[in-house]
Amino acid sequence: MGHLDHATFGWLTPVLSYAMACIGAALGLRCTVRALEATGTSRRNWLITAASAIGTGIWTMHFVAMLGFGVTGSDIRYNVPLTILSLLVAMLVVGAGVFAVGYSRDRVRALLLGGLTTGLGVASMHYLGMAALSLHGEVRYDPLLVGLSVVIAVVAATAALWAALNIKSPVAVAIASLVMGAAVSSMHYTGMLAVGVHVEPSDEALPGATAMQFIFPLAVGLGSYLFLTSAFVALSPTARERAAYASAERITEPAAEPAPASTAAVPTAAPTTP
Repeated sequence: MGHLDHATFGWLTPVLSYAMACIGAALGLRCTVRALEATGTSRRNWLITAASAIGTGIWTMHFVAMLGFGVTGSDIRYNVPLTILSLLVAMLVVGAGVFAVGYSRDRVRALLLGGLTTGLGVASMHYLGMAALSLHGEVRYDPLLVGLSVVIAVVAATAALWAALNIKSPVAVAIASLVMGAAVSSMHYTGMLAVGVHVEPSDEALPGATAMQFIFPLAVGLGSYLFLTSAFVALSPTARERAAYASAERITEPAAEPAPASTAAVPTAAPTTP
């Protein structure tokens, strides 16, 4: 068995990955709150942004954590197409759950169905990302810990959607995001505890890209997307704020001046001659 190190850079990757999960969760919750206050295409656009934020945050959390993953006796490479596919899966399944909550009239049913779908999708993203990993040896999994990681993913996803429906204030969203980030990180590291590697030393070159060649630049790009989108959402007025601005403008708008009276001379009747 090869020795597995989940933090080759110390606490840097676990802390940074947790931060990415929290940022994605906070942004996704704020966008979902905006969506529930909007209608039409505006609601759809906010939900798409929420799905991309949560999905990106989860994916970035996973692969930033994987930057610190090492196996004694073997190099590690990543299959690029599978890694990108795992990102798309994360966004699509989170989108399915978010849209279910955003458009369904039966909120309880949407919450349960959306939480299950999203949780299974998050777990699929994790293990699809692990399938993209290539090393000299065989990767094995503890079925009990795999099952536990899936349960954690479903619970975390359901809690996230519940928070999107019931939490409105920025402070409450921030607290919920910290909890969600912890849940997503717990799911990841539970899944990683399920991993065992039987190393078979070899001089053969491994296919794929190294973490620094591919994972690191992509994670930096997606992290930048989260920060820029967070700034946009923070500066974008809510529906209530826009209504308040419009109401204030109507109140301060000066009353219309009355139309001036006509100054045209009124013709008088011509005098009659005697």
